[in-house]
Amino acid sequence: KPTLRDVSKGKTVAVRGAHRHLGERWWYVEADGTTPELLFTENETNAERLYGMANATPYVKDGIHRAIVEGRAAAVNPERVGTKVAARAHAIVAPGESFTVRVRYADAVQRRPFASFDAVFEERIAEADAFYGAFQAPNLTEDERRVQRQAYAGILWTKQFYHYSVELWLDGDPAQPDPPDTRTRNEDWRHLYALDVLSMPDAWEYPWFAAWDLAFHMIPTAQLDPEWAKRQLILLLREWYMHPNGQIPAYEWAFGDVNPPVHAWAALRVYKIDRKLRGTADTVFLERAFHKLLLNFTWWVNRKDHGDNNIFQGGFLGLDNIGVFDRSAPLPGGGRIEQADGTAWMGMYCLNMLAIALELARTKPAYEDVATKFFEHFVAIANAINCGCGGRGLWDEDEGFYYDILSMPGGGLLPMKVDSLVGLIPLFAVETLEPDLLERLPQFRRRMNWFTRYRPDLIEPIASLTAPGQGGRLLLSLVDRSKLERVLERMLDPAAFLSDYGLRALSKRHEDEPYALHIDGQTYSVTYEPGESTTGLFGGNSNWRGPIWFPVNHLMVESLQKYDYYYGDDLKVEHPVGSGHQARLCDVAADLSRRLTRIFLLDDEGRRPVFGSEELFQRDPHWRDHVLFYEYFHGDSGAGLGASHQTGWTALVAKLIQQSGGLVPSNGQASLADALASAKR
Repeated sequence: KPTLRDVSKGKTVAVRGAHRHLGERWWYVEADGTTPELLFTENETNAERLYGMANATPYVKDGIHRAIVEGRAAAVNPERVGTKVAARAHAIVAPGESFTVRVRYADAVQRRPFASFDAVFEERIAEADAFYGAFQAPNLTEDERRVQRQAYAGILWTKQFYHYSVELWLDGDPAQPDPPDTRTRNEDWRHLYALDVLSMPDAWEYPWFAAWDLAFHMIPTAQLDPEWAKRQLILLLREWYMHPNGQIPAYEWAFGDVNPPVHAWAALRVYKIDRKLRGTADTVFLERAFHKLLLNFTWWVNRKDHGDNNIFQGGFLGLDNIGVFDRSAPLPGGGRIEQADGTAWMGMYCLNMLAIALELARTKPAYEDVATKFFEHFVAIANAINCGCGGRGLWDEDEGFYYDILSMPGGGLLPMKVDSLVGLIPLFAVETLEPDLLERLPQFRRRMNWFTRYRPDLIEPIASLTAPGQGGRLLLSLVDRSKLERVLERMLDPAAFLSDYGLRALSKRHEDEPYALHIDGQTYSVTYEPGESTTGLFGGNSNWRGPIWFPVNHLMVESLQKYDYYYGDDLKVEHPVGSGHQARLCDVAADLSRRLTRIFLLDDEGRRPVFGSEELFQRDPHWRDHVLFYEYFHGDSGAGLGASHQTGWTALVAKLIQQSGGLVPSNGQASLADALASAKR
């Protein structure tokens, strides 16, 4: 058991810590005009308060709270020793005045712990300025630099030590009473033993890892520290995290839930960012990730394709309340949902694995065979989502959109025509093939050509595979040109998905036209809700029925760039719908990026949309430039919602700012086409 003990001398308030692994540490505190008081207790659960059982010691976890808030002086240890300590400094601070408390944590005794305090502080500030200044794009505005730097700082701050042994938690501490019989959470994950520093969604409000959150975290993280980003992605694939059956743990409260399979996408993106920064390709990292992801891909195919027809059912897939009902729970009438997003995520997963295999095949020809496997699987998924599932797929030709289908026990199929992100996710499954790469990989090219010649029925939904586009490239996509144009008509409509601040998770059209489904005498409905959730699904603590979420918006920006890389000037769409303005998809992507970054930047009136109607944050000079990176954002106003210190995947805004600063000329007039093409290469 470690100890913390008061070793103060005179006016120097000090605590000595001793730990069998970490050795000794010293903690020093001083405050303006007063000597802080040290309060000690034990970091042990208050069993008496929680369970009506006697405590082993009168000094328990909430002892400091009771001493300060409730005035119970006996709640802290008068011997001034324990495993938890606080320094209490008391002062009256008049308006306009300040009160400073200084702390120092050291691995050696300090005779004058605060002698160089101010100098060290200034040195650290200068180092931080130099660190960020080294890679921020030179033509960013001062406000863009400010927002980007805080986003980067936030993603660094979300690192946290995380210790959770499922087996130890289920069985309980041998020195303590047996845990209650209701302690069954994650009982199928007894192998999981976390003892690592991990990237959290929010080290304050969500201090646990979430697999798909972490994957998005690593994109901005890789720009700061690519080595750590690579280690984080590999970590969740290690045997003490990944289930023996190949599933990646979702998040603490239910490891067995299913997150969208974006780990392969993140690994490939981090690999490319690292290659660009260092000038060399870390194929060892990519290969390590690939082999473990093969297990996870197989788990998806074996567990989430109920009908063995390449139509997938992943449950709620991180989109919480986006559906008519909880897609992870038993469904009314005993049916199952054939999911457009689940199937599309798997299409994207195939293409990510294909791209990784082709990259590895550049130096290791054996990966051509594996690449062929993912190509063939993608073809099957593309055929299924567009043509399968009762002969109609998940594409609705009348509506021009993808929908989930409720498959009933009697064989009936009921499309659930909710215009939501579920129908946009098929656009994420897109990849281009360079002609020079195909020349270097003849076995893969021959197998692909065989499909084109002898299985035209399967290739038909991927018409662009047989028609070279810009630069002679081929396109692998779940969505052919006709479907792409029809989906974009909805996506880029301000009366539907397109907000001034990004893409909404649900079409605004459902504000006046709620979707309702009637089953077994019950009515289930979905209405456009641009702000906080009004339903109790998943605790009601997040909302995908109208707000703007950064991870999926970021994927859409990337996808539009890939489509443009193939179509170029040959494909222009009306953007926004109703404007009469025709734009290339790269320019649509750039505009979407600007809408997302606009959430945080000062507008012409000196206000930040993220702060909404909070006038203190909008106007007070002590607050207005300290940006909060919320969990999600109001679909109409851009105001921040959910966890207010999220940073997490919202730190993707730093990547968008960096890209716009690095690619958009300072006068903002030139087309992005050539610059985006160069960036993708």
